[in-house]
Amino acid sequence: MPDWSYQTLFRPLLFRLPGRMARSVTLGAIGALSRLPLGSFVIRTLGHMEPSALLHSSIGGVELHAPVGLAGSVDPAGTAHRAMAQFGFGFIELGPVMAEPAAFAAGGTSAAAAPIMLDAAHERIVYPAYAESSGIAAAASRLAKPGHALPQLVRVMPQLGSTPEQALAQLLPMMRQLRQAGAAGFFVDALQQPLVAPEETAWLLKQLRISARADNDLHDAPLFLYIPHDAEETTLVEILKAAELASWTGAVIGESRAADTGGLALDPQDRQSCLAKLKLLRELASPCADFKLISAAGLYEPQDALDAMAAGASYVILHAGLVFAGPGLPKRVNEAILHEKTRLLPAPEPASFWRHWGWMCLLGIGMIVGGLLAWMIAATSVLLPYDEAFLGLKRDDLHHINHRLLHFMSHDRITLAGTMISLGVIYYQLGRYGMRYSLHWARMALLVSGTVGFLSFFLYLGYGYFDPLHAVVALLLLPMFLLSMRRNPDQPFRGSVNVSNDDVWRRAMWGQCCMVVLGFALVIGSITISGYGITTVFVPQDLAYMETTAAQLQAMNPHLVPLIAHDRAGFGGALFSDALALLMMSLWGLQQGQQWLWWTYLLGGAPAFIAAFSVHMHIGYTDFVHLSPALFALALYIGGLVLLYPYLMPRMRRQLQ
Repeated sequence: MPDWSYQTLFRPLLFRLPGRMARSVTLGAIGALSRLPLGSFVIRTLGHMEPSALLHSSIGGVELHAPVGLAGSVDPAGTAHRAMAQFGFGFIELGPVMAEPAAFAAGGTSAAAAPIMLDAAHERIVYPAYAESSGIAAAASRLAKPGHALPQLVRVMPQLGSTPEQALAQLLPMMRQLRQAGAAGFFVDALQQPLVAPEETAWLLKQLRISARADNDLHDAPLFLYIPHDAEETTLVEILKAAELASWTGAVIGESRAADTGGLALDPQDRQSCLAKLKLLRELASPCADFKLISAAGLYEPQDALDAMAAGASYVILHAGLVFAGPGLPKRVNEAILHEKTRLLPAPEPASFWRHWGWMCLLGIGMIVGGLLAWMIAATSVLLPYDEAFLGLKRDDLHHINHRLLHFMSHDRITLAGTMISLGVIYYQLGRYGMRYSLHWARMALLVSGTVGFLSFFLYLGYGYFDPLHAVVALLLLPMFLLSMRRNPDQPFRGSVNVSNDDVWRRAMWGQCCMVVLGFALVIGSITISGYGITTVFVPQDLAYMETTAAQLQAMNPHLVPLIAHDRAGFGGALFSDALALLMMSLWGLQQGQQWLWWTYLLGGAPAFIAAFSVHMHIGYTDFVHLSPALFALALYIGGLVLLYPYLMPRMRRQLQ
């Protein structure tokens, strides 16, 4: 469920469901996908969300691959943790966990089945209970069998209404059991109750820290104070000073329990009080350089995370933002943080043209030139001398057999030529703007597309026809492809990144959806065309256009159908390679302000569509059923270009305004 599908298709549907049902459906679907044999591969392929090595860090001895965490209340039962561990998160929060199963609402009554209220207009979520805890036993079981490799930090909480002594007696055994089960560290959530006696709360926190350090199981576990973002500052400062704040690993500025209802309300306005608490805690803990702050409230877009880090946070935990922005938010936050880091680093030395990317540019140019030559031949003589030798017929003889046969073969070869030009443009652009800067996604897109493209050469052999010109071209281009694929260390993307969930970004999600659907549609279409090319060769509309049958063509000349099959299979293979490049570029490469991507879409797609529609109009092959897939693809292509323009071409947009 990437953002391009979540924002356009799933969010409108899910927001019409009751909140608890929407959460159950979403987590159940994602979790089920991750448990399928290829489910994890699909998630990784659609998202390409692996964090950069520059984001790796250590917190209290725990290694994290990203500074972004998943809030425990998003998925209290851990239904989809295996899937969401691949969304770009560096750690997962479990909890709040209490000693006994509980879900408290007003008056301490059960609220496990009460509705979760969602206010889409104001981006608010209201939970009937602050803590829906399944108890220590269930939490320990999930820790022991997580289904993923991310560190799990557990938020532990005493039963509401407990005295400091009772809270201490509950928390220590819980933490010990959870640590033995695999907890990487703890968030101690003991400040949610009314702070009537600050000295008692301070005593609890101090004793808990001292006891944990003396415990064999807990002495090396990172301990964080969990502080409500709206806690009253004067009382909070008094408690934290008495509890010796700097002796803790760090603090989490997070969610707050409503005193009147016992529930939990998440609101964009929480970011202001969270930022204020971050600055306060940074001042209080300033003597301790290793004290880490985590922001866990009011995070709806990447800019919120950047603001939190500017206020002193080292890590962030996402909750409501995932609901309103989508599952791509952790990746976007990682990219925004990485962008801030790389701005301060010296730029790497420019890669040599002959190292790898230049060869890909030459390969693209070669395909463009080859496509133009193929188009010229297909629009004039159609057949090459070795085609006539294979048939044992001249071009004029073929025309006398069936007056539309040459037109039909021309239509296959011109569409192939347009696809070659399209593929050449994409390869050139990805080489110049992607591989040149060692972008991992660009290299992977070219590797997959190019490998498929060269292997598709063997589709020509499906009917026993060997095309010597195609073989020569493949042999000339293959060394360029191999040289371009030489391993080079990946570099972080240094261009601008999106940090806002504004209207431009939301429209871009529709544009990305159009391009991704187009990519998938072309993949399916190319496989279908290749399949027909090596089996039945013709669809009914083809034979109706030529006013003949496959049997009659076979009877006219036994080599005729293999020749046409070789054209069809070759076109299908080239289209498959083109579709994969388009699809991976659309899935992985879209970044705000990258004008070259928009030009790649425009200049890469135009030759293929111009070739397809011009030749069909020219030869009179205008059957609607036959052209309907191309018309559908054209609508997606134009829609994608229009919707992505403001996102990818901001300078142009400002000039026009």
